[in-house]
Amino acid sequence: MDLEPRPGIAWPSPHLRELKDAVRALLGLDDDTAVMIRQLICGEAGYPPLKTVVEVLPMDGEAYRWTLHRPAEQITENELRAPLLHHRPS
Repeated sequence: MDLEPRPGIAWPSPHLRELKDAVRALLGLDDDTAVMIRQLICGEAGYPPLKTVVEVLPMDGEAYRWTLHRPAEQITENELRAPLLHHRPS
């Protein structure tokens, strides 16, 4: 059985998977910790029209969230490093 997205629903891009892997590596996360990366429309004045939200959701403990005001496809692992390591989960 092939898994294919429903019409109008896109699979995550390879770049989003790479960013999730980078978040896991930078923060040393275990497999039980969920990492979600979402690209959202940003209606805030003075910011690009798309923002990227990175969330780390451990099974136990506090969830963490970072917002980067640029499209996900433009974010590199290097750009993730500073915000994630500045306020990293323990």
